[in-house]
Amino acid sequence: MFPSMIGTVVIAGIVGYLSERSGFTRNGILQSIIICVGGAFVFYFISLMFNIGFNSHGINAIAASIGALVIIPTHWRK
Repeated sequence: MFPSMIGTVVIAGIVGYLSERSGFTRNGILQSIIICVGGAFVFYFISLMFNIGFNSHGINAIAASIGALVIIPTHWRK
């Protein structure tokens, strides 16, 4: 359980960094990483409690990170 949680945090951090560098979001690097890690943690614990999600923790982390970036409003765009 603990190694998969550490892997979830690492993958979510990488997704947050790459989404900011690629221009998918304009929140700032640290803010995007925090959003991704938060979304991945929530989905990780929900998948443990209710046994939902994909079979791979890595795919769960990627999907949850991208989902959190889409759900959480990005910087106010004009």
